[in-house]
Amino acid sequence: MIVDLPDTTTSNISKALVKIREEGGAVALGRVLTLIIATHLGQEEEAIEAANDASREHPMRVIVVSTEEERSPSSGQHSGSGRLDAQIRVGGDAGASEVIVLRAYGETASDQEGLVTGLLLPDAPVVVWWPGIAPAKASTSPLGRIATIRITDASAQPNPQEALFHLAETYAPGDTDFAWTRLTLWRAQLAAVLDQPPYEPITAVDVAGAADSPSTLLLAAWLRLQLQVPVKYDLASRAIGSGGIHGVRMERATGTIELEREVPNIARLSQPGQPTHDLSLPRRSLRDCLAEELRRLDPDDLYGEVITKGLGMLETSDEGAGATA
Repeated sequence: MIVDLPDTTTSNISKALVKIREEGGAVALGRVLTLIIATHLGQEEEAIEAANDASREHPMRVIVVSTEEERSPSSGQHSGSGRLDAQIRVGGDAGASEVIVLRAYGETASDQEGLVTGLLLPDAPVVVWWPGIAPAKASTSPLGRIATIRITDASAQPNPQEALFHLAETYAPGDTDFAWTRLTLWRAQLAAVLDQPPYEPITAVDVAGAADSPSTLLLAAWLRLQLQVPVKYDLASRAIGSGGIHGVRMERATGTIELEREVPNIARLSQPGQPTHDLSLPRRSLRDCLAEELRRLDPDDLYGEVITKGLGMLETSDEGAGATA
């Protein structure tokens, strides 16, 4: 069910939610968090779809704050005193959540915190997700100030590699990024390999990926931090794979361990003395990344170390690799 509320207020939206619950009982109960999605007008639906899918695992209230990318005097009435159009989605149109879409224009859009404050679930964690362009500093932004967890996506920024270093400079506990979440399957597979005999130390690592893959750089930083060995990263030097991370090579005394994804979704693992294996290693969807981040509502300390320390270790110890970014 979808209820449109043109030219409305936060108070009217709250009243409409109560009315929907009383009349139809369609609004999900037992919600565990409030997810705020901050995006631009016309770019809401992909993020809402991912949130609806994730809500089957995490029942929640989703508040979408959608504003104009640019406001100027020539943009008409919407850039004047302001206007708020809202839409409430429940039942089959909202997964296991309830979705409140706030389309704000003009001066109304300048107070994002004020728009959502009256709609937050009481005594529930608040997660803010910027699926597109992120604020200069997430933790001190109007929505970031009220959030427990703040999710950005470096791959959606104009320069993904630059965005990672900016995240390192502005990091605060509670920040996380989908470039890190997309590494989960790679990190699990590499850890499993190193947990098998022979238990020899790794002496050098090479990581390769697409030029627009910030996850490649984060994987190199994680390996540098965890293994304390030289790590080189190579972005887009080989025409393999369709994007994302292409592969990892780890050297040790008995030979080379290679985990390479030359075709979409499938990676090939080869190591000395063992047969070659094909493994399922797909690029993760928005739904998968969002659902994973919502499983933990406390700061990700490992991400904090990788982004603030691991990247810096790459810069100082692997100067040649840094030139490829």
